[in-house]
Amino acid sequence: MSQDLWTAVDRYITDLLVPADPALEAALHATAEAGMPAIAVSPAQGKLLMLLAQMQGARKILEIGTLGAYSTIWLARGLVGGGRLITLEANPKHADVAQSNIARAGLADVVDLRVGRAIETLPTLLHEAPFDLIFIDADKVSYPEYLSWAIKLSGPGSVIIADNVVRDGAVIDAESSDPNVQAVRRFNELLTAETRLTATTIQTVGSKGYDGFTIARHL
Repeated sequence: MSQDLWTAVDRYITDLLVPADPALEAALHATAEAGMPAIAVSPAQGKLLMLLAQMQGARKILEIGTLGAYSTIWLARGLVGGGRLITLEANPKHADVAQSNIARAGLADVVDLRVGRAIETLPTLLHEAPFDLIFIDADKVSYPEYLSWAIKLSGPGSVIIADNVVRDGAVIDAESSDPNVQAVRRFNELLTAETRLTATTIQTVGSKGYDGFTIARHL
């Protein structure tokens, strides 16, 4: 197996099941033009997020980590009519690009983008909880704290999704010197010990390489 093959299969799936979309393509283009990292979810993963939101019947979604709002757009499209999505972005320059992408997608009235470090912003959301779906895709070092806040901001039946939790397989290395790997391992330890959640992790391969999603349900 190789990255070339994974990418080719991803392209095949996208061509079949994820039709070209001007707003999403423009969001990726604007993100690249702004010099932001190409770390958004893939089209197939984005559609998965939308489908999960739809299956959840989500009226309130929280996204931790906006970047250029590619995943934000997918998630917002999965909201129940009249629903709302709050997305948190630490970098003001990224937030400016994201806000333009959200507006171009016709979602400015649905998405509330809040700028600031998520660790500082999350406590202000307690009065808006519970959220039906929470998507974590921000700095990995803070994943254990994000999980703790996701639990506080969710309720019975809520779904919590975390991206980039396999780290090209490095997550199994207990001696890793990578702080991102160690943070994800701590995230997994907290998840295992948390009796209010039931969860699994799915490994993924594709145009974004080898990684994975954790999906948890608040009991």
